Amino acid sequence: MTIASSIAAEPRVRGRKPTFDRTEALAIALDLFWRRGYEGVSISDLCQAIGIAAPSLYHAFGSKAELYREVVRLYNASNLTPKDIAATPSAQVAAQTILERGVLAVTRPDRPVGCMISSGLLMVGLDNIGLAAELRVLRGDLRGALEDRIARDVKEGVLSAAVAPPTLARFYATVLQGLSVQAVDGATQAELDAVVLTALRAWPK
Repeated sequence: MTIASSIAAEPRVRGRKPTFDRTEALAIALDLFWRRGYEGVSISDLCQAIGIAAPSLYHAFGSKAELYREVVRLYNASNLTPKDIAATPSAQVAAQTILERGVLAVTRPDRPVGCMISSGLLMVGLDNIGLAAELRVLRGDLRGALEDRIARDVKEGVLSAAVAPPTLARFYATVLQGLSVQAVDGATQAELDAVVLTALRAWPK
């Protein structure tokens, strides 16, 4: 559901060579972090779920934080990019696409509910404020791309000059994040689709 962004890497720790499938390990870690949040998953949890010892995990990923970063990149790879948003026929279509895809992403029956990026690391301890800031950047990238697309429509006369791109973009980014929270609280796809329709009626005429 959101936008690709570079995430800082940490130094890797020496250890035993990994004896596991990296792709499968990332999928397992993704599921754990998605369901429990970053602070709700320990190194022991990860090792037990993946089926490896801690030295192998550290050798492959460097740290829990770096593994989380890699998981976030994997999660974010299928989301809309700034280029995707810029290529939409209009800012209104961009907003609609973002919200509709957001509903599908947070209500898939075969995946945990909610969005790792929209709802991830919103309230954290001091040790994890750096990771939380990185997720804020990802959320900001999405909002910024939508703001740029809205500004283009204003410049081209598709939208009124009275429209404030930052405010309108933040409104729809707020709705998007709210979809994730509502999904976690039990809202169904049909209920969230109705929310999206209501939000889209607020688009400037």
